[in-house]
Amino acid sequence: MHITAKQVRDNPVIRTYIQKADESLTALGYTEHSFAHVTKVAVEARRILKVLGRSEREQELAEIAGYMHDIGNVVNRADHAQSGAVMAFRILDHMGMDPEDIADVITAIGNHDEGTARPVSDISAALILADKGDVRYTRVRNMKKEDFDIHDRVNYSVKKSDLIIDAESKTITLVLSIDTEFCAVMDYFEIFMGRMLLCRKAAERLGLVFGIVINDQEIL
Repeated sequence: MHITAKQVRDNPVIRTYIQKADESLTALGYTEHSFAHVTKVAVEARRILKVLGRSEREQELAEIAGYMHDIGNVVNRADHAQSGAVMAFRILDHMGMDPEDIADVITAIGNHDEGTARPVSDISAALILADKGDVRYTRVRNMKKEDFDIHDRVNYSVKKSDLIIDAESKTITLVLSIDTEFCAVMDYFEIFMGRMLLCRKAAERLGLVFGIVINDQEIL
């Protein structure tokens, strides 16, 4: 059965797991991983493949994977990509999705977290880039600036972030505007270097060169 992204977004079971997963991460002090994050990742993952001329079905599967990618956090933050992939399999199978489509979605979900991630497909590569590109101050929950750890400082410092894709020049660039009052540029790389290296591999999978521009300065 052809399951659409809208059916996934409107599914109350999936929405419950997203909400409960975010509640667990809130208790652990993590940044926002709720509907704002997963919706942004879903939209961006689809957009990346659309700009690159991939099929409509690949675009939709990337959107579905983006929306569901963090549900495994309801089980545990550790290995949430793998547990999320298993959960997604069960949900999508019960919804009647075709096995080939399920395989594409759960492969992307199971390969999105930098600890174990590999851009093994175009859909997984798009998901990685969309997920790691969502850095912004609105994801910080701790409003006591004196209690900020380095993750809070880095995320809070990012006032604007955009993924710029140029299919003609075959580049994808993460453009950040950082308030250096809260975070030095080196602080960003201290905690996000692993993610950026993964983004470079994901971009290569899509035939692109990954770059980073921070405060109008080309960093990578």
